[in-house]
Amino acid sequence: MNIFKSSLLLIVICITTPSFSQNKILFDATKAEMCGNADWIIDADAHNIYFNSTTHIPYVSAGSTTGASYAQRIPTPAQSGITSTTLETFWEGGISAIAVDCAKQGYTVETLPYNGSITYGTNSVQDLSNYKTFVVTEPNTLFTTSEKIAIMNFIANGGGLMMICDHAGSDRNNDGNDPPTVWNDFLTNNGVANNGLGITFDILSDISGNSTSFAALTTTNAYYSIFHGTFGVPTKVLWTGGATMTINTTNNSAAKGLVFKSGSSTTGLTNVLVAATTYQNGKVFAIGDSSIIDDGTGDTGDTLYTGYTGDASGNHQKLLMNGMIWLMTTNTAANNENSFDANHFTIAPNPIQDKQIHFSFSLEENQKTSVSIYDTLGRLVKEQTLNNLNTGVNYQTIDASDLQLGLYICKLATATNSKSLQVILK
Repeated sequence: MNIFKSSLLLIVICITTPSFSQNKILFDATKAEMCGNADWIIDADAHNIYFNSTTHIPYVSAGSTTGASYAQRIPTPAQSGITSTTLETFWEGGISAIAVDCAKQGYTVETLPYNGSITYGTNSVQDLSNYKTFVVTEPNTLFTTSEKIAIMNFIANGGGLMMICDHAGSDRNNDGNDPPTVWNDFLTNNGVANNGLGITFDILSDISGNSTSFAALTTTNAYYSIFHGTFGVPTKVLWTGGATMTINTTNNSAAKGLVFKSGSSTTGLTNVLVAATTYQNGKVFAIGDSSIIDDGTGDTGDTLYTGYTGDASGNHQKLLMNGMIWLMTTNTAANNENSFDANHFTIAPNPIQDKQIHFSFSLEENQKTSVSIYDTLGRLVKEQTLNNLNTGVNYQTIDASDLQLGLYICKLATATNSKSLQVILK
């Protein structure tokens, strides 16, 4: 099949839920985020979680009030009571401040409790497909294979991931896995696109200190709003025992270091403190230190710090909230190579029961159009040139009977336009 220069990229993702709730944010609490001297949760009505000293698995001790925070799904009081003047102490958690800020922006926030499941494309009420952004702060337990696949598919289909790390050795539940190890296992061994995000955490890093080494971003840069957003212009960060990252633009050309260790090149690939990248239709915002999201309140049994608004003259709040708002917006770079809306592209029925993908689109002039289908590892599994096309509306069918059920990427190409859609093979 001939490949022509101006091509339409139609990403067809085979999932069980084809749309996101565009204003919902899910904060994870399944990876021991409340263990030890950590309280990376947005609200807890109980403090009765303990960790088995042998298995390191969390459990609830009924009636206890001196354990770690048990973050429930819905924070209380109800976030409908939050106004522009509401204090972060409205909720009780070490990262309640950023959650309150998110609610002030009109976003709905929830917690995935300690015994919840990270899934994508299931009927679970807390399936990632029901959210726009997933926030994981300093995970201390490895993601399972299915969880890693779920998160990658969530990103690929337009979700946002805020991944927050901490320094080497911060293994709070003593299971042998600190946050850099946990995140790198996800980044390099996720079973969908190993090393596909172009970011890894430096496994032995543990740094502290201020930095004003920010990358220079032009107004046309995809990450410009992270530095010039609703919450202002951040100019400084303070790492208090945090990690650094290394960027690999060969694996992902969109990966970029945004903030660097003091004295480092702001155009380089190493000594990165804050980074961002995109993957297919989704976005990732990576931070090397959990201290900057800590608001200083929460579990009274922990020693907490005012990193969110107290350190770096309040710059952390600006950086994190601008990053959150960036994650909550559509990845226009992925979804709008050129606008295909005018061509009235549709796929119906959807979901598809018989493995026959029926679609229609309009052409203003007869031109070459082709379809290529890839699996989630990027391997080409099917190609088809579309023949007998006319100006006006065209109806076509792709025979997918030789494909197994699952996630695929379908690239539909014309000479002039592009549009990303989702479809389900069941």
